[in-house]
Amino acid sequence: MRTFTGLDEIRAAAGEDLGASEWFEVTQEGVDQFADVTGDHQWIHVDVERARETPFGGTIAHGYYTLSLSPRLADDVYRFDGIAFGVNYGLDRVRFPAPVPVGSRVRMRVALTEVGDVDGGIQVKLTQTFEREGTEKPVCVAEMLVRLYA
Repeated sequence: MRTFTGLDEIRAAAGEDLGASEWFEVTQEGVDQFADVTGDHQWIHVDVERARETPFGGTIAHGYYTLSLSPRLADDVYRFDGIAFGVNYGLDRVRFPAPVPVGSRVRMRVALTEVGDVDGGIQVKLTQTFEREGTEKPVCVAEMLVRLYA
């Protein structure tokens, strides 16, 4: 895990690959819980029997479920210390190029793509590439913006 200890150290790391998280198993229970919280019960995610008849051969995780794993997986990759606080500022771009079948494992690779100044702090762009074990194509690519204040 990469630990940053202040805004200057973060600025100096602009353009660096920060590494990848541990693998995380996507379970039907987790997908069902996500469906309950979001109200998105589209059958391809929650109806195991019906989903067997699709080209996927079973249920697949919601794209936003995959994206929502970002904070959990980020804990394996990096930490910002020596700052007063940070806030999620949003996303510049999100794509879901491939499905995540339930039962597969995913991890997140992170690059500190950009760092810029904002009033009282910095804004960082973290490019998050979610990978599925055993496949080449990413399952999610997101450009996350975070503002960090001293």
